[in-house]
Amino acid sequence: MFRHAGKANALLLAAASVTASALVFTARADASPVTTAESCGVLFDDFHYASPTDSAFSGAGWTTRNDVGSPGVAGARWLTSNVSFPTVNGERVAQLAASTDGTSAGTTHSEMYQNQLRFFDGTYASRVRFTDTPDSGTDGDHVNETYFTISPLRYDRDPLYSELDFSEYLPNGGWGGSTADYQTSWYTYWNNPTWDGLRTSTAQNRSFAGWHDIVTQVSGGHVKYYLDGVLTADHTTDAQGNPVYPRTPMSINYNMWFIDTAGHTSGNSVYTEQVDWTYYAGNQVVSPSDAVARAGSYRTGGTSHVDTVTGCAPSE
Repeated sequence: MFRHAGKANALLLAAASVTASALVFTARADASPVTTAESCGVLFDDFHYASPTDSAFSGAGWTTRNDVGSPGVAGARWLTSNVSFPTVNGERVAQLAASTDGTSAGTTHSEMYQNQLRFFDGTYASRVRFTDTPDSGTDGDHVNETYFTISPLRYDRDPLYSELDFSEYLPNGGWGGSTADYQTSWYTYWNNPTWDGLRTSTAQNRSFAGWHDIVTQVSGGHVKYYLDGVLTADHTTDAQGNPVYPRTPMSINYNMWFIDTAGHTSGNSVYTEQVDWTYYAGNQVVSPSDAVARAGSYRTGGTSHVDTVTGCAPSE
């Protein structure tokens, strides 16, 4: 719902210089369902990696953040080591962790993202596990568990800035509100004279602990957000009439971070978010049920990763 310049600059300005490439990694040569139907390529990833330093992980276009900067707690570290790939119910998943002892020096965040700006019109889908309570330590921290796309902010009020927050889940509240899952579409933002931005946002104020299918259709000027097959929002403009539909290609991102340390009480608390798979169909409007089914077809066919997205232009 609220963003800061450090995130876009630290993660994506470097990505803008990366040349897009077409990658296909499959367990079987004959296990490539639904690829011929894609009008602008497809990305599917089942996150079958050993670690974030696995060459297959970087070879599939993924990068982790390993620095200090916004968003979140000032001075907190973003650590590659906070990303892992445990086995859950017999399947490898991507896991992002965030920890805090209530101090800046004792707070760590995590992020993994596609390092190429090549995702635009089409359908985005992912199966994500949100958590309400920490894996260890005291509860109550203002943690943010996310799945989103973003492009760099080149300068304050950049009219080409694009960001779609498919889910920003705040189990313990934050930003002055209670428990909520936000879907937010952005026009732009600025840092001076004070930070603010232009966007439209929709929230569901209830618990989303557990696994959820998150699907977003980006087509024809509309951004339609679905949670578990239910339409939660249809965004076109912000309150000032500015388009919140993307204006430039973006990267795909997942991260987990603390908004502040105001909710911390004692000791060290560790929270996790898990991602079972991610899917993108360029320039296609795919129903939530079909998007989930396509991901399932790859998995049952033995395909753990497919990437034929070479850079998607707006559909006519």
